[in-house]
Amino acid sequence: MSNQLEQLFYDVLIECPYGLPYPAVYRQAQFGPLPEHVMEFFLKSGYRRNGNFLYTMACHGCNACVPIRIEPCHFVPNRGQKRVWRKNSDLEVKIAPLQITNEKLAICDKFLNERFPGKGNSALDYYAGFFVNCLGSTYEIEFWLEDRLVGVSIVDMYLNSINCVYFYFDPDESSRSLGTYNILYLINYAQRQEIDYVYLGYLIEEIKAMRYKQNFNPHQLLINDKWTTFNRKK
Repeated sequence: MSNQLEQLFYDVLIECPYGLPYPAVYRQAQFGPLPEHVMEFFLKSGYRRNGNFLYTMACHGCNACVPIRIEPCHFVPNRGQKRVWRKNSDLEVKIAPLQITNEKLAICDKFLNERFPGKGNSALDYYAGFFVNCLGSTYEIEFWLEDRLVGVSIVDMYLNSINCVYFYFDPDESSRSLGTYNILYLINYAQRQEIDYVYLGYLIEEIKAMRYKQNFNPHQLLINDKWTTFNRKK
């Protein structure tokens, strides 16, 4: 990153949101809409987006958060992923710009209360402060079971990259493994559109809920500023 850009970033220290025994240090900066090639530069450099903030982790004594991405052209699904793909073949998928609806808010609130009970998270806060407040090229991918919405994926779409921002789903449909299906759909979409990378955020092996990302093989991890390919064997 150029010195001019580096000057825009500052460190914010908070308690680790994943419960690890180190303070979390977010090195972040706030931006307006950015050109696609600039956003893809940040993604390639391991940065994430939260609303209109770009950030990377700079935690002292901890490097648990490792950026992970998939090259769709090389992806090979395992047996379980093939089963998930077949199980959800009855879903209709719609891609559109972000739009807040009562149905989405109800499902998102239900998801947040299930996953983060007692935290006071609200769907309206997520949409207003996180999803809608974006840097451009952000879309919703909706998963429908007949006339019922069952999942929503928030993604940034660029010429050569898809950036996974957030995914929520109806907890009543947990047996469908919709989180896995969402990534499989994005990889399939990227293959059809000849998109080079799908960025999955961070892999945190210490956190069980984050480990599933390493089941998509082969995958690449950003280690010591270099993307390295791994193929996890079960």
